[in-house]
Amino acid sequence: MRTSPALRRKLISVAATSAALLTAASTASAVAAQETVSQGSAVPAAQTEAAPGTPAERLIVGYRSGTAEARSNPAAEADAAAKGEKTGEDVDFQRRLGTGAALVDLGDDLTKADVADVVAQYRADPQVAYVVPDRLNKPKADPNDTEYTKQWDLFESTAGMNVPGAWATSTGTGVTVAVIDTGYVAHTDLAANIVGGYDFIADTAVSVDGDGRDGNPADPGDYYAANECGSGVPASNSSWHGTHVAGTIAAVTNNNKGVAGIAYGAKISPVRVLGKCGGYDSDIIDAITWASGGTVSGVPANSNVAKVINMSLGGDGACTSATQSAITAAVNRGTTVVVAAGNESDNVANHSPGNCNNVISVAATNRTGAKASYSNYGSLVDISAPGGQTSTGTANGILSTLNSGTKTPSSESYAYYQGTSMATPHIAGLVALVKSANSALTPAQIETAIKNNARALPGACSGGCGAGLADAARTVQAVSGSGGSTGGTTFTNTTAVPIPDNGSAIESSIAVSGRSGNAPTALKVGVDITHTYRGDLVIDLVAPDGTAYRLKAASSSDSADNVSTTYSVNASGESANGTWKLRVQDTAAQDTGKLNNWQLTF
Repeated sequence: MRTSPALRRKLISVAATSAALLTAASTASAVAAQETVSQGSAVPAAQTEAAPGTPAERLIVGYRSGTAEARSNPAAEADAAAKGEKTGEDVDFQRRLGTGAALVDLGDDLTKADVADVVAQYRADPQVAYVVPDRLNKPKADPNDTEYTKQWDLFESTAGMNVPGAWATSTGTGVTVAVIDTGYVAHTDLAANIVGGYDFIADTAVSVDGDGRDGNPADPGDYYAANECGSGVPASNSSWHGTHVAGTIAAVTNNNKGVAGIAYGAKISPVRVLGKCGGYDSDIIDAITWASGGTVSGVPANSNVAKVINMSLGGDGACTSATQSAITAAVNRGTTVVVAAGNESDNVANHSPGNCNNVISVAATNRTGAKASYSNYGSLVDISAPGGQTSTGTANGILSTLNSGTKTPSSESYAYYQGTSMATPHIAGLVALVKSANSALTPAQIETAIKNNARALPGACSGGCGAGLADAARTVQAVSGSGGSTGGTTFTNTTAVPIPDNGSAIESSIAVSGRSGNAPTALKVGVDITHTYRGDLVIDLVAPDGTAYRLKAASSSDSADNVSTTYSVNASGESANGTWKLRVQDTAAQDTGKLNNWQLTF
């Protein structure tokens, strides 16, 4: 089988943009130019493959100096057509390379034997100096950071975020990320990427640094004694939370030290709002405003305006108008706001700012790719990212920069944490990569690209985990024009269908046409269902060949209303064209609803 078009675009993109390739083009050309071939000689397997086991899709043909094909594109085009006629393949001249060689395309669905036939025709031609496959290349090496191998969240195939595949295209250069958190404690694995921030804590009982607001966002520690933060609340050591978050986003990378940051070319602006026992909405609102370039009375203008805000924080209740106003204004200024869904194992609708509008609300997954046990969920979750789960082993948490001090700063260190606080900077880092790759994108376009290029959650999630597990490489390739989906083609059925109470399944159809090949690995299924107890519902996507993909199982513990979310399905084994169906069944009595509409985005 040949690789899918999407995979081909991905691999080719990596080859085109990587600064360190396994195979240098100049070396390939030099070696190829020395090859001598004889008519009828056997074609080695390596001459038919783009990568081991993958038949070549294109050939690079070098003609001998002085030949018409070496000088004339029409002559090379005619020669390709003649070779195709002799072999029965669709061989087309594509373009002239900088070396003068011709790039020829071999058509669709060729086997290695088919490729060998075409190669043999070129080798037998005395006018041809060499013919070699257009090989796939990829970056040469992983970062040399000493703890990188422990960062499963970046690279593991099951539940990692596929970050290394994005680095050939973007590292976040030119983007500032504001980490609105506890501030920053000095760390040599972060220092080079830290720019000016601000301390917005006005209450000295919270700031514990001896003063109110000022230009120093240093984290003095947020420890507290038993009962100091409320009756029955146990004592806690300093968390150095903002420094841990910042390291995930932009720890210095390839410095033979510590961990690698997701957007290690970006800068971090620490904005301090959390101190002893937490932080107030009023400080957070001003921090959002200032970080995104707005004006705050009594505070100097921000010289490091952030295009990304990370808020790994939250509280209970609805999103207030005051907080929503600050977020909306920040987004209108062009800043993407990324927030934690929360750690209460509850519907995010009950927790702010994860339930605010115009944010990217992030749920956490564990090392198997399932929703982490603590993570909030719900239809307001936009995307999932690795947050770790240390209850299954410390190394299954998220490793990042920290400090060893239990109260006040001591020596720098690294530690494993877990939480949606850890998942959120994965997405903030991805936003920085995306913004660096395509600076013209709006916050809404960035959010859409991340959702459309997520992959299906490899583990279970009850209640809603957004569009799936974020995929950094696919998203960055999409926005840079080299693969993935920046928006896709959407097919919709808007005919409402009642869902009978505890009855037979209903089906709604969408006829898809005009597509080529198979469906994507991350087919987006948008569902809008009104229902008074959604735990009763079982939802399946049915492919044109009858294969059913379970989107949602019934759950007696999910008592919330409605299903309004987007699922991500790996449908790459299905033909895109045909009639797709959404099947919905109510499996328990007493509650009713209807399917309002649904859509497929390819």
